[in-house]
Amino acid sequence: MSTLAPGLITGTDGHNRCWWAGQHEDYQHYHDTEWGVPVTDDVRLFEKICLEGFQSGLSWLTILRKRDNFRAAFDHFDFHKVARYTETDVQRLLQDSGIVRHRRKIESTINNSQRALELIEQKGSLSAYFWSFEPAPSERPIQLNHETLSKLAQTPASQNLSKDLKKRGWSFIGPTTAYAFMQAMGLVNDHLEGCHCREVERGKV
Repeated sequence: MSTLAPGLITGTDGHNRCWWAGQHEDYQHYHDTEWGVPVTDDVRLFEKICLEGFQSGLSWLTILRKRDNFRAAFDHFDFHKVARYTETDVQRLLQDSGIVRHRRKIESTINNSQRALELIEQKGSLSAYFWSFEPAPSERPIQLNHETLSKLAQTPASQNLSKDLKKRGWSFIGPTTAYAFMQAMGLVNDHLEGCHCREVERGKV
């Protein structure tokens, strides 16, 4: 009888997954179809980095289950539109029970949308900018396991990304948030060894 590697769980469908996916169907679907899939679409990248900021102090499952509400509230994270938000929009969002009603995080999203437009002018796209921080293979854990992953709250690459974004005026983007963003958007493949998604060939979307 084989022993399941530390950090893995087996779902009711028989698939071995990273422990954090739990037994929630929506969380498992996110783990299987989104987390770690390389993303180059600017709107999706902007959405994720904003939602990572909203997650601060909360669980990702909480944000995931509110994601459609966030999309409706923030014009589907079209940063061209969000960049034009005013105090009237801030007040509207503070009254929206479907999202996380946190003034500083709301204002940060508006600020970051404006900074995103500046970044696109300088770098051509958010994708080109973010993917320039993709770690070299030598910087990644060779044998990723539960113990290793639990220590990877941040890395030199995420520290550099966070530092550069802050220098450019972005907010709510510390090195831990930056690393969670890099994991989710596929800049690193942090599915655990033995997870059924670990070796899946993933094209950029």
